[in-house]
Amino acid sequence: MRLLDVFRSRRVLVIALLGFASGLPLLLTAQTLTAWLAAEGVSVRTIGTLSLVGLPYTFKWAWAPLLDHYRLPWLGRRRGWLLVLQLALAVAIAVMGTLDPRAQPGALAVAAVVVALLSASQDVVVDAFNADTLRPEERAAGSAMYVTGYRTAMLAAGTLALALADHLPWRTIYLAVAALMSLGVIGTLLAREPEPAPRAPAASGALPPDVVDAIVQPFARLLGAPGALALVAFVALFRFGEHLGNHLVIPFLKDGVGFSFTEIATLYKALGFTGTVAGAALAAVAVPRWGVRRCLLAFGAAQALTNLGYLALTHTGASLPAFGAVVVVDNLASAMGTGVFVAYLMSRCDREVSATQYALLTSLSSVGGRVFGFAGGDLVAAHGWAAFWAVSAALVVPALVLIRWLPTDEPAA
Repeated sequence: MRLLDVFRSRRVLVIALLGFASGLPLLLTAQTLTAWLAAEGVSVRTIGTLSLVGLPYTFKWAWAPLLDHYRLPWLGRRRGWLLVLQLALAVAIAVMGTLDPRAQPGALAVAAVVVALLSASQDVVVDAFNADTLRPEERAAGSAMYVTGYRTAMLAAGTLALALADHLPWRTIYLAVAALMSLGVIGTLLAREPEPAPRAPAASGALPPDVVDAIVQPFARLLGAPGALALVAFVALFRFGEHLGNHLVIPFLKDGVGFSFTEIATLYKALGFTGTVAGAALAAVAVPRWGVRRCLLAFGAAQALTNLGYLALTHTGASLPAFGAVVVVDNLASAMGTGVFVAYLMSRCDREVSATQYALLTSLSSVGGRVFGFAGGDLVAAHGWAAFWAVSAALVVPALVLIRWLPTDEPAA
């Protein structure tokens, strides 16, 4: 009953709504956007270039101190920013849906960048609100409710949107998603502003030296540690091929193979969730038994090999059994690789600045795919989908080689 009381807590329920608001915009500038572009006949080269619109998620740590230090004159420091960002997101998503990808590609790209920037900023404030408002006995329940809200929103903006795309215009879908941001607004209005810190930030004024140090010192400690060069190179390369493949997988399945959006939504999204859950559980068991270094090598190689499964689909064509098998194996390997990768990143963080260093490392892990994602479209246009999947699989090889020299708490053998 005490556990149920925690789940009935107003704070925990509010966090579920805020989690939904955080997860809702993410795919609208990623896979859902690429599906829309593919349906409108936009070239794969242009679709590849639009991977750059997700860069705000990679660099959100850069302006996070500003959102932490400054407050708006209404609803308090956290809720004030949340309300403004959520309303702005609803407008930006609606505007994005009114644009024509073929006639207004530049305007659509700008709108997508604005949505990504507002969404990344909302993530920063929601994370801060969660940390400030949850009591110790509520943190586990709060985290579970946040993830539930986040994944539910991704199903709505991803799986449901793809299923509806065979029956409704994309403009209607984006307007519907914009309306769903109202759930986040409700969560913000229901929330209670966290108690102010002993030294609450002022409404205005110059950045204090400690905010600057909060950005500089984590960099200095990471780059000054033994093995820093190998660490930076490994983190940047380990998920490069995965991010590259994820950006173009929907156009590949729709145009390269010939599946309908309903089939993609059912198998790639829904069935892939099963593989993700199983992979996370397997990683939790394997890492303590085999060690981080061996699991990085094994699971990293497995992630690369699953990309070759998509290469096989270029030969089998629109075979639903083959598609289902590839999706399950892909998500299984991806979740296992993510599990050990996250465990390794946590082990490299200095306890005093672990939150900032972890954000920096996770940003570094995605920057390659986001900055160079445009090259994927060029590769497909020049050499075809089979070459694209072969190259995306090969990109993990340098990271696997670097594992030998990674700084870890285990023997190098």
